[in-house]
Amino acid sequence: QVQLVESGGGLVQPGGSLRLSCAASSTIFRVVTMDWYRQAPGKEREKVATISGGGTTDYADSVKARFTITRDNAKSTVYLQMNSLEPEDTAIYYCYGDLYDYRYDQRHSVWGQGIQVTVSS
Repeated sequence: QVQLVESGGGLVQPGGSLRLSCAASSTIFRVVTMDWYRQAPGKEREKVATISGGGTTDYADSVKARFTITRDNAKSTVYLQMNSLEPEDTAIYYCYGDLYDYRYDQRHSVWGQGIQVTVSS
């Protein structure tokens, strides 16, 4: 079973930037879509960004023009560049992959462990 591992989180001041990475443990699976979700204390989990296997991207209104999702197929890694961060962006960020195992013609939904992003002065 493939695993997704997030990195790059931490503490940043308002207006600052962070770049999250999500690395897959296996290159056997092919990407259908990969997403970034976040969940703040007391709030529902929300999807903030998505990228398809073909490179099409979409964003939640709350992060448009501030966040950018990209993918490096050679490294089996998806990134979330976060600029102009605000305190309301504070949350645990989760990587999610809708992956296809071509060996067995199977689809897999895989979640990362989550990584903390804190925006505070």
